[in-house]
Amino acid sequence: MKKNAQKVIGMLLVAALWLGLTGWAWLRPHTEFSVTERRQLATLPEMTWENLLDGTFMPAFESYSLDQFPLRNGFRRLKALVQYRVLNQLDNNGIYIADGSAAALDYPLNEASVDHALRVFQKVYDRYLEESKVYAAVVPDKGYYLAQAKGYPTMDYEKLLQRVEQGMPYANYVNLTDLLSAGDYYRTDTHWRQENLLPVANRICGVMSTARPEGLTTQKQEQPFYGVYYGQAALPMAADELITMQGSWLDNCTVFNYETGKTTGIYDWDKLEGEDLYEVFLSGSVSLLRIDNPAAETDRELIVFRDSFGSSLVPLLSRGYKTVTVVDIRYLSSAMLDRFVDFHGQDVLFLYSTLVLNSSNQLQ
Repeated sequence: MKKNAQKVIGMLLVAALWLGLTGWAWLRPHTEFSVTERRQLATLPEMTWENLLDGTFMPAFESYSLDQFPLRNGFRRLKALVQYRVLNQLDNNGIYIADGSAAALDYPLNEASVDHALRVFQKVYDRYLEESKVYAAVVPDKGYYLAQAKGYPTMDYEKLLQRVEQGMPYANYVNLTDLLSAGDYYRTDTHWRQENLLPVANRICGVMSTARPEGLTTQKQEQPFYGVYYGQAALPMAADELITMQGSWLDNCTVFNYETGKTTGIYDWDKLEGEDLYEVFLSGSVSLLRIDNPAAETDRELIVFRDSFGSSLVPLLSRGYKTVTVVDIRYLSSAMLDRFVDFHGQDVLFLYSTLVLNSSNQLQ
């Protein structure tokens, strides 16, 4: 009798837990966006005879139930801790932790993707840039400095870098790999730290024979920065510090955003109240910007084709240029550029990360 009573109590407890979680799931306000994962969450799909009969309702409902499950972030963290600490798995959701820094597994080298990027760059050059002095630099992702040293699988970075250099014979290639280390990137995010980029900016400016970013000081922002890897790894990690640069010539620069039609300073301080603090640098993922530098001592102009890594570096390159046009052809087709940009022999820099080059389908 005692054993039967224990079984009944156990079943009742399980049933109560199940009913409680089910009721909570249905009655609690649903969440539209996951701040930790930086993505939209699935919403309750409409039930119709059509989607019931064609089998599309249940997969959509399953995605919805998983995304809206109560205590979801807590269970994600518990799963990650079990995988790392108990099962000794090397990564969680493709993110690994090495030397206290989170990084994404990015392998193997996708040569077809690199070749696609090079074809896009070639078309841009042939159409607009034959009168320009062209430069190219590749930003190594954090895995360049962490993966192989810590025993994680890694792409053939040297082959990628060589392929880019050889595939852009019209450009003066600038190597950056020897100037950086894993410590120059945010621990919880993909990107590099602006306050550590002066050696990078100095080398690029030196090659382009333009003024280096002198006279700058650092300014720590109060808000803690939790980058994209923090949410994807689902592991407890301390926040990063977000540090910006300031100086008289940089502070006087203005940025015109072609998407919003608004003019701001180099930093978009409103983004400090948003979900991704890295967007404080040039407002984040914007297809077309123009930086005007009233303190420039020349009339030289620069055009930078870039991904998100350029957001924090490009301002440091602007001291010697009257204007810097910042283009992201992931969001603006290169075939349409002459509708917005007057090409007349400006200096041009292609600045792309290994992450984008190895997955370049977005480049237009």
